Amino acid sequence: MARRVAVVGGGIGGLAAAVALHRRGWRVEVLERAPEFTEVGAGISLWPNALHALEALGLAGAVRELGAVEPAGGLRDRRGRWLSRTESAELTRRFGRPLVVLARADLLRVLAGALPAGSLRPGSEVRAVREDGHGGVVVRHGSGESRADAVVGADGLRSVVRRALWPGADGPRYAGYTAWRMVTGPVGPDLAAEGAVYWGRGETFGHTVMPGGRVYCFATASLPEGTDFGPSEHAELLRRFGAWPEPVPSLLAAVPADAVLRHDLYDLPPLPSFVRGRVALLGDAAHAMTPNLGQGACQALEDAVTLADCLDRTADVAAALRRYDLLRRPRAQAIARRSARLGAVGQLSWPPAALLRDTAARLMPARAALRAMAPVLRRPAGGSGGRR
Repeated sequence: MARRVAVVGGGIGGLAAAVALHRRGWRVEVLERAPEFTEVGAGISLWPNALHALEALGLAGAVRELGAVEPAGGLRDRRGRWLSRTESAELTRRFGRPLVVLARADLLRVLAGALPAGSLRPGSEVRAVREDGHGGVVVRHGSGESRADAVVGADGLRSVVRRALWPGADGPRYAGYTAWRMVTGPVGPDLAAEGAVYWGRGETFGHTVMPGGRVYCFATASLPEGTDFGPSEHAELLRRFGAWPEPVPSLLAAVPADAVLRHDLYDLPPLPSFVRGRVALLGDAAHAMTPNLGQGACQALEDAVTLADCLDRTADVAAALRRYDLLRRPRAQAIARRSARLGAVGQLSWPPAALLRDTAARLMPARAALRAMAPVLRRPAGGSGGRR
């Protein structure tokens, strides 16, 4: 009889875990509180390590067809001068894959499309998770109860599963800055030529190429938690970034006024374990991190293939999940710490500190910068996610 898994959360990590386990013969059920499996309004950057994970799921080709490869990108200062720059060909040479950018909704469609329709349960808000005393786990949700051999908590930053089984764990902590995300309409090739992140003083702005001549843009500003700008986030972006070097003003002009999303940024204090018995946390529920390395979804994809690989190696679910924790927790938490440090550097607002930061970035050779990223972007050891 096929083993059963209940996946709580139908985002990128939850769907990827469901796909990986479905490919190994598990009966999967994905419980998502929203009325449908989708996400709108933003792009996503998939670095080489994420593409390796998608290959293990058999979905890399489909994702790359929907995405765009950024030809080059790097860091610029507030005046638009390059601090560092990397060609996509060099990224591919070092790590085996390029950087691919696509709409988050497109990635979710690919993942959901790889699952049996009956395994997707939208509108199923989870209310409780408990072990049943007979070697299984019970998940209570709006549609009733689900019994499973294992449960995957992939329900995000404010995870119900984490609160239920890790009641003493500290909650999300504000990173000190807020973020805007948006996608332009189609623009000319001069505006969609390559990507960049601009470091200002307490502010950053970034853009990267998307399919169809569109550009995914993002920005941050150091602000008190919960700051309210009223009805127009677009107007606030124009006020803050409208005088920055081109192509920033032109990109903002190409963003529909009602297409700007803003969220305060949070991360999670490190947990002592991602696992409790037959329950494992994955993605943001386990290790929510700031977006400065572009690794949130990438690490969730790694989690998914490693989790499935561990469960494929033994019938002992608890032992398999302990191995998953051993393989994933040190790496994911180290990347979360690194992302937080980079975020603090990028948000520096004191002029002398910002000048020192920019000078150090300009003096670092491109090869040294790529070498420093190797622990993040290379294929991780253990848990390939492929079929045995």
